[in-house]
Amino acid sequence: MNYFYLINLDILWLGIGVAANALLALAVFLNNRQNTTNRAFLFFAILTICWSVTNFLVSRSSAPSTTLWLLRFAVFFATWHAFSFFHLFYVFPRNKITYPRMYALLAIPIVLITSLLTLTPLVFKQIATFSNTGQAASAVNGPAIVLFGAVIVMSILGGLLLMIKKMAQASGMEKLQLKYIFTGAFITFLLLLTFNFILPAFFNNARFVSFGALFILPFAFFTAYAIIRHHLLNIKMIATEILTFVLASASIIEVVVARDIGTLILRISIFLLLLIFGILLIKSVRKEIGQKEELQRAYAKLKELDEAKSEFVSITSHQLRTPLTAIKGYISMILEEAYGPLAEKQKQPMRNVYESNERLIQLVNDLLDISRIESGKTRVELKTGQLYDVVKTALEELRIKAKDKRLKLIFEKPSADMPEFQFDAVKIRNVIMNIVDNAIKYTGKGSIRVSLAVNKNKIEHAGNALITIQDTGEGMSKEEINHLFESFSRGNAGNKFWTEGSGLGLYIAKQFVVMHKGRIWAESEGKGKGSAFFVELPLV
Repeated sequence: MNYFYLINLDILWLGIGVAANALLALAVFLNNRQNTTNRAFLFFAILTICWSVTNFLVSRSSAPSTTLWLLRFAVFFATWHAFSFFHLFYVFPRNKITYPRMYALLAIPIVLITSLLTLTPLVFKQIATFSNTGQAASAVNGPAIVLFGAVIVMSILGGLLLMIKKMAQASGMEKLQLKYIFTGAFITFLLLLTFNFILPAFFNNARFVSFGALFILPFAFFTAYAIIRHHLLNIKMIATEILTFVLASASIIEVVVARDIGTLILRISIFLLLLIFGILLIKSVRKEIGQKEELQRAYAKLKELDEAKSEFVSITSHQLRTPLTAIKGYISMILEEAYGPLAEKQKQPMRNVYESNERLIQLVNDLLDISRIESGKTRVELKTGQLYDVVKTALEELRIKAKDKRLKLIFEKPSADMPEFQFDAVKIRNVIMNIVDNAIKYTGKGSIRVSLAVNKNKIEHAGNALITIQDTGEGMSKEEINHLFESFSRGNAGNKFWTEGSGLGLYIAKQFVVMHKGRIWAESEGKGKGSAFFVELPLV
């Protein structure tokens, strides 16, 4: 009974080891099939499974001839397994690699010849004796056992030395990842060299050979930890793999404890179905992650292009500003007749040129403001002041423009004294100028009424300052209001009354208000019923 229990325990460890390596290899390979490191890891995992299974069969064989051939196949896979370890560390963590000529002309032929020799009597001649349980106790070594041992040791030590060298050259996260993987590999191969090579080859003790799959687990677990903890792969992918691994392990345990052939077949079928389902699930998750990463790369590219656009706009605007300012100065001097008297028919065309230049300067200033806002270079400079004074000054500057259109510009003074608070006077003045200037442009007749009040907050004593700007203009639809504060957005009224607007003023105004942690919005009862704009700023 105890012997049966030990057999089942060996099968359980073999199943867990095989499942762990298979799932890890699939996860890495499916993450990027073209990656050289991923392919090398898959190659290593396949050979690990082949070697582990063959080792297990050797430990359970009772026929001398069968045992001999299984042992030869075990060392055959061991040769390639050791080389796959070296190969994995040789390419890790590069995506692509060009192999040197000596690698193909020397390393691979030596491993190939050695692996073929393991299938001949030159490595193992025969099985010498069997234990009382009917298992192989010792094998007679051939002369090529030395070559086999040398290839195994050189491959493993070479791989470990490569990892040490790469760790010395690496830095940051990559160095930490290499340390975890190196630690797992070192523990695994120390166990393998001791229990699966040194003891059987030199002390005729093959008792622990069947635990080969168990000895691989440190490398698998340390690699998994590096992946989960330090993001070698996506965490969602890892969660899927762990779930599949747990289900597969539970299914293997059920297979091990089966008592009759019918139950055994049923549970093996369930295990295979779970394995297929797990592989399909991992593949689906990998596809989803790939699409997400593709979107992230596209977003990063768009962001890069947007930054380049903002930089281009900023540089271009700066370059345009200087000649436009010079043009403004010269035209102003010409209108003031600093260069001599102007004929009456020349004055109006020059005024038109002056106004066009002013509009161009305003557009350049708006573009500069947008590029600074989008690049994060614009900052609010908070200073304690009176909002009433800022509003009054802005309206005084626009009063002449309203008078020219025969519009009434009315400023309703607050019923109570406004408290002083901190705000950026330049930016808030820009907000008021933009909204009132738009109201003048888009109002055919009537008035623009501006009021200032305090909305007291019942919870906070300070409350909010509320600026209301109401006109008797064309009004807006709900659709127009929804897009009013977007860049380059102009409503139907804008196109009808003022065809030369850029659609940037209200967008900039909103950004300045948001920087003050306030809010700005517009309301209108519909076409022909005027519009109202509201600017709310916290009194802090």
